[in-house]
Amino acid sequence: MARPITPGDPALATRLKREIRGEVLFDAASRGRYSTDASIYQIEPVGVVVPQTEDDALAAFRIAIEEGVPVLARGGGTSQCGQTVGAALVIDHSRHLDQVVAFDREARTVTVQPGVVLDQLNAYLRPHGLWYPVDVSTSAQATIGGMAGNNSCGSRSIHYGNMVHNVRAIDAVLADGSEYAFGEVPGDGGRVAGPTGYVELVKKIRAIAAREAEEIEHRVPKLLRRVGGYNLDMLSGEPFNMAHLLVGSEGTLAYSRCLHLNLSPLPKHKTLGVCHFPTFFKAMEAPRHIVKLAPVAVELVDRTMIGLARGNPAFRATVERCIKGDPDAILLVEFAGDDRDEQLRKLRQLVELMGELGFPGGVVEITDNALQRDLWDVRKAGLNIMMSMKGDGKPVSFI
Repeated sequence: MARPITPGDPALATRLKREIRGEVLFDAASRGRYSTDASIYQIEPVGVVVPQTEDDALAAFRIAIEEGVPVLARGGGTSQCGQTVGAALVIDHSRHLDQVVAFDREARTVTVQPGVVLDQLNAYLRPHGLWYPVDVSTSAQATIGGMAGNNSCGSRSIHYGNMVHNVRAIDAVLADGSEYAFGEVPGDGGRVAGPTGYVELVKKIRAIAAREAEEIEHRVPKLLRRVGGYNLDMLSGEPFNMAHLLVGSEGTLAYSRCLHLNLSPLPKHKTLGVCHFPTFFKAMEAPRHIVKLAPVAVELVDRTMIGLARGNPAFRATVERCIKGDPDAILLVEFAGDDRDEQLRKLRQLVELMGELGFPGGVVEITDNALQRDLWDVRKAGLNIMMSMKGDGKPVSFI
């Protein structure tokens, strides 16, 4: 029977310091720092390891398993639902495990360590005309490992999909220490490549998906952004991808050593329509019509955020140029592609559609790249802008 282990356990800290080269932080201040993230939750960890290398991280993982301690892999801590806090040994990948391991421009693929920050990855890819398109608003802090853990979405998911649609494989370690490459499985399940343990695991998972096919069909919501459980619905087709089961599993199924990602070409031209609405309800009702124009993004900004951005010197000039009058809400509708004339045509169609919906003159058309970027920066800073509200009352972000 495993001995009880409490926060700051000195014996566990001593063993970790002896067997790994990374930082071992079991003091009260460090535990307090890692007990929080961007969510409203606070849970004190057993301790924290900041590995210098993959071997350090794996050693800490295996020691925790041997000692009967839960493991919580952590990236930038940007989650809104408390996924990076827990009564566990926290392994922080954001400091050192942040490298691009391999890159194939022609195949449009990249392999990264889990601590790579999205903005850093896209800065690396930009000179090659590529990007990783799951563009979360916290892209300056969010790590790829964390984004895979919670199946991150992003402003342009209606075109590019979520993390689960852009991860091609994950090299992962199970709780028993087995190391497998989770990837695509051919339609003929008898030709699964890999160790015997992995082949057996594929068969078990596929059997569960087949057994519960009717329940999955009836109960799994037909939504693009769904993180309420494991992605068993992604494993019913042929071929299917075992990595898709790990994406969105919040680290409960395996520890990810590195991730293999599919990349997309950077669009050459973009146009942006700022659609103005007199009520929030009308703004929420319009996207079902707007999406028929095949935009890349449709993002809401409400009256509260517009007002706060107008009052912020860093954003005031951009807001005044892009938002006319006093709308209750706006929608940022982006079109993107290689044909500039096509994007301009779609912008004109958006103007016509808004007129048909009862909002003639309700679109501010933006074709200047710099101004588009500035306005998206306002939307991206949404949570920070909201937290700048003066007074004791503050918004609480929990989704």
